[in-house]
Amino acid sequence: MDINSNINIKLLHKTPKRTRYYCNALKQDISIKSLEKDLNALDGVVKVRINKKANSIVFEFDGIELKDIEKKLLSLKIEQYQICDTFLSDNISCIDDEIPSKSGIYRATAALVTEPLLKDDGVKLAVTTAASLPMLLNGTKELFSKGLTSGVLESMAVGVSLARKDYISANGTNTMLELGEYIEETTVHKSDDLIKELAKPNVKYVWVEQEVDGKKELKKVETKTLKIGDIVVIGAGDTIAIDGHIVSGTASVNQVSMTGESQAIKKEPGEKVISGTVVEEGRIKVWAEHVGDDTATARIKNYITSSLNEKSSVGLKATRLADKLVPVTLGLASVSYAISRDFERVASVLQADYSCALKLATPVAFKTSIAQAGKNGIMIKGAKSIEALNEADTFVFDKTGTLTYGELDVESVNSFDDAWSEDDVLNLTASAEEHYFHPVAQAIVSAAERKGFVHIHHEEVKFVVAHGVKTVVDKKEVLIGSRHFLEDDNNIDFEKHRAKIEKCLLDGKTILYVAYDGKLLGTVGMRDKVRENAKATIAKLKELGVKKTIMLTGDIEPKALKLAKELGIDKVYANMKPEDKARVVKELKESGSKVAFVGDGINDAPALISANVGISMSKGADIAKATADVGLLKDDIYTVAQAKELSIKTMKLINGNFNTTVGINSCILLGATLGFFNPIVTAVLHNGTTIGLLANSAKGIRIRDIT
Repeated sequence: MDINSNINIKLLHKTPKRTRYYCNALKQDISIKSLEKDLNALDGVVKVRINKKANSIVFEFDGIELKDIEKKLLSLKIEQYQICDTFLSDNISCIDDEIPSKSGIYRATAALVTEPLLKDDGVKLAVTTAASLPMLLNGTKELFSKGLTSGVLESMAVGVSLARKDYISANGTNTMLELGEYIEETTVHKSDDLIKELAKPNVKYVWVEQEVDGKKELKKVETKTLKIGDIVVIGAGDTIAIDGHIVSGTASVNQVSMTGESQAIKKEPGEKVISGTVVEEGRIKVWAEHVGDDTATARIKNYITSSLNEKSSVGLKATRLADKLVPVTLGLASVSYAISRDFERVASVLQADYSCALKLATPVAFKTSIAQAGKNGIMIKGAKSIEALNEADTFVFDKTGTLTYGELDVESVNSFDDAWSEDDVLNLTASAEEHYFHPVAQAIVSAAERKGFVHIHHEEVKFVVAHGVKTVVDKKEVLIGSRHFLEDDNNIDFEKHRAKIEKCLLDGKTILYVAYDGKLLGTVGMRDKVRENAKATIAKLKELGVKKTIMLTGDIEPKALKLAKELGIDKVYANMKPEDKARVVKELKESGSKVAFVGDGINDAPALISANVGISMSKGADIAKATADVGLLKDDIYTVAQAKELSIKTMKLINGNFNTTVGINSCILLGATLGFFNPIVTAVLHNGTTIGLLANSAKGIRIRDIT
């Protein structure tokens, strides 16, 4: 039954409700646990048991046909279950979820306990060699494939004890090394699990509303078949599988998995819901805006892939130092022998290596911090982002949607043409803007609806990124957008109405300009509410050592300076055009600043990329989220300060571990060289230090809420 070069199955035995297959793919290094989980998910399958040694899969089933089981087996993409040390790419997600084995501990301990009871030296040698053989072989392989490593030194230490017929030392050392390796692997395994738990399992099936013969019916479909625009019906207890907007119904949605918010949030028509969250009460219909790999959950999985694979500069530094110190350890072993002519000292020195603690503690600390951040609604895309955030001394904030909520309310409408009433100007603006979900558009449409919105017929609307919109009414061009868009790009005269415009601006309003038939028709004045904890965020950043805070805004300077003074911001760039943001960031970097940029809009993407570290707001544009190094999963500006605090504490922990490792292991190495420690004591001290540092790295970092 061949379907491709990867999968070949053969039916070995069957009964009415049980069957066993041979599967050649089990010969590969794959995650049995993950494969069993996926096969158990088949409808009608009661239980699956995989015997990797026999390359067989046993199914217990009730309500599924053999052909369906075989179809599933033949369609497996075995690369999805491959085990590897890192994630190779965003497309091939190798899984490292095998539980660390205790077999080495059992084998070494059995030899340690048995050896004193044996009389014959030949039998003692055979038992000790058999117990140590896996370590000796691994050390030999590493010597030829990687050169001198900590594994090579450990194997040499056991080998020296064997050569001296010191079986107690050989078995004792082997037992301590196996125990230490198991604990190290378990700690790393748990740190990976902390991150993986942020990636929620896929929702396999959803209910979609479809029209059949003029009637709307619900149909159960596979999530992977969903398309943009589908209406997905989600009830109580269901996990939301797509990102989109509610078109009908209300629900209480638990967003703790994605935003860290412990309380369920009431969601109503028009509001957005994100994948990975759960409907606790109610029933909603959601218009699918992002499906499949474009959903928030899928993007987070990609971020996790990157974070598990990424090497930080401090991690690389630790690895390089560990590798450089291996020859030092070997050299000291030689010196020790030259002085004492005692191979026991040599075996002791070879135990005291720096590599394990240096190489393992750093990635565990990073992974634990990334997981901790995720639980607090902060998605950090890898170790390098933590390093960059720690080093950032200048924080640049885009104003709208960042320091403010970005949710505007219309406060005034001005008409500069007697033929057009204020309501007419508002209706015209709403008619053009109603096709967009932008905050300005939503504010305009909401205001028009409150006044009895009368739609004005128009031609196709053209959206000009970061400027505004264009359309045609009665064969005359309508322009709606920023002053720059109308005055500079389209030569609309503003001079006659300058006084009224300046009055609105000085009053702190955001102005949307409307032109009709080449003339300025009117303005719509809106106000954006400043976030309550924006001031506390700026204060906290300064407390954490940030040297300078900067605000970028398109507002006029007097208005911008007033807000900056209110929030405690050091410097303001006013009257900014969208393309100016990236330029300012680059200039700051050229002056020596380490820049963190916080933004949310489409036009913020260049600045987010240009900064040393980019931070995107939760309600921001998708391109802003995609280009940022840090993504906020909840709509709270204070999480910027929390992310900074987390990065500082993480790097402090890592540097402390680094110094402790070098200091303690140097003392152990010196003691072993001078003959103060025998091989077993050295192994206990060395592995104990490594385990302690790993536990310190894995304990997690607490970040405080606003006080």
